[in-house]
Amino acid sequence: MTTPTARVAYTAVHDQQLDVARLSALVSDERAGALVTFTGTVRDHDHGRAVTGIEYVGHPSAGTVIAEVAAEFTGRDGVHAIAVEHRVGTLTIGDLALVAAVSASHRSQAFGTCSDLVDRIKERLPIWKRQLFTDGTAEWSNCP
Repeated sequence: MTTPTARVAYTAVHDQQLDVARLSALVSDERAGALVTFTGTVRDHDHGRAVTGIEYVGHPSAGTVIAEVAAEFTGRDGVHAIAVEHRVGTLTIGDLALVAAVSASHRSQAFGTCSDLVDRIKERLPIWKRQLFTDGTAEWSNCP
């Protein structure tokens, strides 16, 4: 029996707070034995320097790219649904920058797909990060 192609339940790039529970609900599926979420959180340090926040700036194509990346994972064995969103704007320590949710028949399928999805988003999504340090300086990273 062939597993039907997974659905992309939701993708977005926006400046609103991210909601893990909402994305989890969107990928809920009666066939799923596992639902995995990932939250990328703004931390208070980077490479030994204290950070006060991060500014994310997205290219106008970011919404299209995140949808394309999510769609790349719909053919994976056992995967039922995928949802992912990335925040742009100025975020403070503890804010969620990225949320991904994947439901699958088994935990290894859900964990593997979610991990690979996040890695692919980090590779392809045209969003640039400006770290804000406690000493008043800033540094751009992840710029092509």
